[in-house]
Amino acid sequence: GRALLVLLLSALVSLLGGLIFGYELGIISGALLQLQIDFHLSCFKQEILVSALLIGALLASLVGGILIDRHGRRRAILVSNLVLLVGSLILTLARSFIGLVIGRMTVGFAISVSSMACCIYVSEMVAAHRRGLLVSLYEAGVTVGILLSYALNYVFADVDEGWRYMFGLAIAPTAMQFLSILFLPVNPVKLSSWDSDCQKGLIQLQSTEDREMAKREPYKEKHYSFLDLFRTRDNMRRRTLVGLGLVLFQQFTGQPNVLGYASKIFHSVGFQSNSSAILASVGLGAIKVVATLVAMAFADKAGRRVLLMAGCVVMATSVTTIGLTSRIAPLAMARDCKAAADPNASHSLTQHPLMPVSSQPTVSPIPPASGAVKSQAGPGFAATRSLTKVFASIQSREVVPDSSLAQKRGLVGQSNKERVESTGPPFSGAPWTENIVLNWITLLSMMAFVSAFSIGFGPMTWLVLSEIYPAGIRGRAFAFCNSFNWAANLLISLSFLDLIDAIGFSWMFLLYGLMGMMAVIFIYLFVPETKGQSLEEIDQQFSRKR
Repeated sequence: GRALLVLLLSALVSLLGGLIFGYELGIISGALLQLQIDFHLSCFKQEILVSALLIGALLASLVGGILIDRHGRRRAILVSNLVLLVGSLILTLARSFIGLVIGRMTVGFAISVSSMACCIYVSEMVAAHRRGLLVSLYEAGVTVGILLSYALNYVFADVDEGWRYMFGLAIAPTAMQFLSILFLPVNPVKLSSWDSDCQKGLIQLQSTEDREMAKREPYKEKHYSFLDLFRTRDNMRRRTLVGLGLVLFQQFTGQPNVLGYASKIFHSVGFQSNSSAILASVGLGAIKVVATLVAMAFADKAGRRVLLMAGCVVMATSVTTIGLTSRIAPLAMARDCKAAADPNASHSLTQHPLMPVSSQPTVSPIPPASGAVKSQAGPGFAATRSLTKVFASIQSREVVPDSSLAQKRGLVGQSNKERVESTGPPFSGAPWTENIVLNWITLLSMMAFVSAFSIGFGPMTWLVLSEIYPAGIRGRAFAFCNSFNWAANLLISLSFLDLIDAIGFSWMFLLYGLMGMMAVIFIYLFVPETKGQSLEEIDQQFSRKR
């Protein structure tokens, strides 16, 4: 009975941790639409506000590992919950721009520490044959949190100071997670010996030799310094190579940017601006939730390597297809900030917020705030892609300061029927009608890419990272890899438009396809299979340089 309670509470902690992470990342898109009016925010101030969470998260990834290793995973989660409650209260009661920035930085710090501690704590708490399922549950929570944030953005869009409710509602899941973890033990529940583990079928040791070796060498927790990550001791250098390789390939296969252009790909198959925003965010978010559930079901059966390699092959094929089809039927991929610079275009967008985009081809088909953040419906920790996407495209709001608000609030007073009519998907008059088949292939390829990422790199990267390091340095090693993930995400997102200007959209996506195939080779050569093995056994196998 106690084991079942531990299992259910571990699942709840993992799910709520992901939910809070996804919610905090997604909620800023809707809140910005109101904040820019209520606080008269310039373009620069909006960039500061959006990047404040990223700065807080980067700081946490640099110091959070020490907190997790020195003071324990459970205490780190409890502290992050308290910090998150403080940050949410600061945001809810904020009366100035400085208050908002401090609140977002505090929230960013808290969700970054929580994300690392949750994955490590749950991986150590549950039996080997359920570890994949429960750590992947965190990723499922992220995608659900993002969808929830979009729903609440919509609900509070027309409420006066609705952004206070948006920020304040994060308090509920945070309090639930805090209470849940109080009932969980400080240290993982250990069975009496290796032999009992083997008898209960929790660990499938590779051979009789391994079993004998495990019994002869009782597992002793060792102490490591941070620099040991780069030394040959216990094969730590190879473990660091595996960790960094996974987080960097996760970014360099194009995930931050494929979703950033989702709305334009939806538009190219004939959907209008507002329906494009809804379909791209909610539709792709729903696909990600389903794909992550599939990954959860198969993580402990098929194994980590199989899901990672299969996901990479599908991702490489998908982005290569998008690259080839866009050479034949080019998509309108103008920079938002340049596109909105035409005074006539900005005037028409403000005057007719629900006008079909086909009649204003120079304007981005979706307001930057809501368009950018849907790219978060992405990996747990790599979900920051949206933040960088938002402030990369935010400049367009300086030219058309009220356009996105006009779109959001232009709906007030309309009946539901009128709203549906104005956002429906008219296929007549779409600018790319002659290439409609190719555009649908592009759309399906993008959906395949999103699904493959959610089955492979999305959940599996963090699952493998929570398994391959010894307990004594697991927190610091995880945080080290996580900081590279945030930095690579920032680099990729900010350089994307410059690279498109330099080499073209189709070549950019073909390059992502090549990176995907390189990722398959890397995983095949370096990433070990860890399913069905205890964390101690994984550590001993690495230490023996197998």
